[in-house]
Amino acid sequence: MKTIRRLIYGEVLYAVAFVILGFLSLFFFFDFVEEIQSLGRNAAAGYRLVHAVTYVALMIPSHLYELLPIAVLIGTIFVMARFAQSSEFTILRTSGLGPWRALRTLLLLGLGFVLLTFAVGDYLSPVADRTAQLLKARYQGRITIGQTGAWLKERQQHSQYAVNVNAMESDGSMRGVRIFEFDSQGFLMSMVQAEAASYGADDSWALKRVQRTEFPARGADTGRIEHTQVESFRWPNQISSEMVSAALLKPERMSTIDLFEYIRHLNANGQSAQRYEIEFWKKVFYPLSCLVMVVLALPFAYLHFRSGGIAAYVFGGVMAGISFFLLNNVFGYIGNLQNWQPWLTAALPGMIYSLLSLTAFGWLVLRR
Repeated sequence: MKTIRRLIYGEVLYAVAFVILGFLSLFFFFDFVEEIQSLGRNAAAGYRLVHAVTYVALMIPSHLYELLPIAVLIGTIFVMARFAQSSEFTILRTSGLGPWRALRTLLLLGLGFVLLTFAVGDYLSPVADRTAQLLKARYQGRITIGQTGAWLKERQQHSQYAVNVNAMESDGSMRGVRIFEFDSQGFLMSMVQAEAASYGADDSWALKRVQRTEFPARGADTGRIEHTQVESFRWPNQISSEMVSAALLKPERMSTIDLFEYIRHLNANGQSAQRYEIEFWKKVFYPLSCLVMVVLALPFAYLHFRSGGIAAYVFGGVMAGISFFLLNNVFGYIGNLQNWQPWLTAALPGMIYSLLSLTAFGWLVLRR
């Protein structure tokens, strides 16, 4: 069995690596062509060819994370179909490779791909994507969404705050910060406007060029508004840089831990976290789709191919894998609109395709 595992693992790893290299080369070419168009528009800001190549290279981990399951499917289908066409799998079966042992062998290989996908998606991709966005913002403008920027909430012991961040600079600092302070009854107490802000080391923001407006307490006899201007102001809070990035950048680019912390922050402040909960569970279940892909590929080893008939079966398997990812995205949108359970929304496509794959595998084993 050690020799059989070495044979199967070596062939699958080689095929998957070849598919990944081909896909990444294609995406690199498309991204590079798009960035070349940006060279002329941002040449005055100092955006050069080396910056475009660096940005495109930093996007490779994100593409790798998205492509790993489909590359596992294509590579495994190709190897299993080729084994079946050349009768190598028949020889392996007569050598003691039973159906359930073959399934366990591929599941163990799929588990390795699960760990690789998790590592790329949780550690490599978020850092590279954030670096790429900040690099692009340095030469092409600030990172912002819409006209008003991002809104966050912070609840403290005696008051609560609504925070607006207009944009994020290339060095990670914030621009156009507004902080509205409310009392426990929801009445506005003060408003702080700062041109810039940075993150402190002690759970605070360092605000610069600050205008503070204080409103009188409710029920006061004399109504007055006090305006003060200071060069710097320290505001203690629990809003981290990852939370601001989540509001300004795509949530699917965040790591699982950062998404979990951001969901806790939203729930603690009474904000809707449905979209981020779905993305969190998708991050949890997405690496497990590699197991679904290897199970989906195994039935191809039990098919009998005529000469030249392998391409149609491989194409059909690839279409099945693509349909899995389309269904995964569709379920995410539907679950967000219909308020489905987030974990069920993320897990249901994998459960459906796992059931179909195991059904096809069992039917082929019993029939053959």
